[in-house]
Amino acid sequence: MSSTHSQTTNTPDMKLFWCCFIALITTSFGFIVRIASMDSWAMEFGFSQTQKSEIFGVGLWPFAISIIVFSLIIDKIGYKTALGFAFICHVLSVFLTINAKGYNSLYWATFIVALGNGTVEAVVNPVVATMFKKDKGKWLNILHAGWPGGLALAGILAIAMANSSWQTKVLLILAPSLVYGIMMLLVKFPVNERVAAGVPFKDMLKEVGAVGILIVSFLIFKELGRVFEWSNSVIWGLIAIATLIQLAYTRTLGRPMFIILLLIMVPLATTELGTDSWVGELMGPEMHGIGLNAGWVLVYTSVIMTILRFFAGPLIHKFSPLGLLAICSALASLGLFSLSMAQSGMVILAAATLYGIAKSFFWPTTLSVVSERFPRGGALTLNATGGMGMLSVGVIGAVLLGLSQDRAVDKSVAAYDQANGTAIHDTYVNKAKVSVLGPYRAVDQEKLASAPAQDQAVIQQAQDASKKGALRDVAKLPLVMFVAFVGLILYFRSKGGYKPVDLSASSH
Repeated sequence: MSSTHSQTTNTPDMKLFWCCFIALITTSFGFIVRIASMDSWAMEFGFSQTQKSEIFGVGLWPFAISIIVFSLIIDKIGYKTALGFAFICHVLSVFLTINAKGYNSLYWATFIVALGNGTVEAVVNPVVATMFKKDKGKWLNILHAGWPGGLALAGILAIAMANSSWQTKVLLILAPSLVYGIMMLLVKFPVNERVAAGVPFKDMLKEVGAVGILIVSFLIFKELGRVFEWSNSVIWGLIAIATLIQLAYTRTLGRPMFIILLLIMVPLATTELGTDSWVGELMGPEMHGIGLNAGWVLVYTSVIMTILRFFAGPLIHKFSPLGLLAICSALASLGLFSLSMAQSGMVILAAATLYGIAKSFFWPTTLSVVSERFPRGGALTLNATGGMGMLSVGVIGAVLLGLSQDRAVDKSVAAYDQANGTAIHDTYVNKAKVSVLGPYRAVDQEKLASAPAQDQAVIQQAQDASKKGALRDVAKLPLVMFVAFVGLILYFRSKGGYKPVDLSASSH
């Protein structure tokens, strides 16, 4: 028996697990560094709120391209080769970012780091699911403690470096990159659970089916069409080609429950990652009012997530994966709504605690449900779910939060002008722009910088109010998730209860 295959049947190599853990930390370092640097970029390059959200977005949606592409070929090229590609992307993106000259160069440097992040997850999720195939929920949660752990560590470092240049902050990404880059050379990777069970490649594709490809390709090609200014006919043509090829090859629409879980990732990812992208800015006025850096909200909730994910196993066994997800959905809605209403430091702390607890188990527990119920899908079903999450929050979620603010400011300042006979709106809120979710009017930051103090105060008040409105908007999304998870619980109850699929037993 080869040493590589032995890892699928004998004691897991914990050095390999920690290599995966640190690679995931690297992805969160890139995430927090963008948040910490965004205000500096906006000032230096004159970004609107929606342009800021587009930079956040491109840090997420290309993740789906690499995670899905590598899921299709990773069993052929090997996990180590794929992780090597991720390492190159992380290092290259650092040097491109610190030499950026404006929106376009920052956009493409962020695109590259997102490709690396997607490749990391294309590797680490199936590797850990294969290593611990009898306890996937527990170990996928522990693995994904690396994400908030990295957010907390990098967030503390970024706050401590508040007076440093944004270029210096970006260099932080190199530290965990070099650690996992060295570690991956010293470990052996396992054979995927699907491959070890002899499940054919075509059967893996059948789990996703034509509908699954339709959903994922819709978001990918819509965003690529926006970036490269393709016509609608080109976009829909590419979507149709991808869907028809999948349908012709697999002759199936896909597993209905897998499609449901794919769709649930849209509000789930926006609730967690979309809000994380904006929470420092959304809570900025209140946090500054009590003398604290707004980044502490994200650091605090990330510490909560890190700790709780290490103890997810007992909760999953007590409530079941779907029960835990339903409970967390209800708590997340309450926490976000409370944050949108918070005025004092104690209320902010309480609401942030509730939100941090609620979002702790969303991502890894959903991945574990997919891996337990659709192991025949191998790396593809597992990673398509994560890719869908990043894709939806990058294309829709993060932009939705930025667009909500820009449109609220537009409406508020126009109403102020009408009530007071001023012309602040036409003077400063006059930059027509287009996002993937439609047109909007943004504040002209250059004009506003030289505006009278009274005009600046009117727009600042509108911007502060818009941040609370954005949080209230996103608080509705976990309610959708709650209904979906309760529906799945009732479905499984009618079938005798939720049980993982034993691939080794079902394949013989």
